[in-house]
Amino acid sequence: MSAIKQAEVARETIAPGRTRYLAHTDHLMMVVIDFEDGPASQPDPPHSHPHEQVTYVAAGELLFFLDQEPHRLGPGDMITVPPDVPHTIQLLSERVRLVDTFSPIREDFLKA
Repeated sequence: MSAIKQAEVARETIAPGRTRYLAHTDHLMMVVIDFEDGPASQPDPPHSHPHEQVTYVAAGELLFFLDQEPHRLGPGDMITVPPDVPHTIQLLSERVRLVDTFSPIREDFLKA
């Protein structure tokens, strides 16, 4: 068991204004993503993956598109994403913090 302390962890920049840090076990991954590049006039390009995903909105507001259907989400809201379903987001506020969980873990998020 390990503790990940927000104040001590190195964040990975995934795009300008977007960072993440994560923790995982052999079968489950949690990723905290901070967006500081909103609001956005258009959604990000959609993507899909074979992982189950649950997203929790810790801060900010966004549209979460699940198979092109928009869901307006704010602090405390959650959404589930089945495997291989296209999804994306559109930031509605300047800052958004999402907490994503994945099963199985996203090997592509691990540093080589």
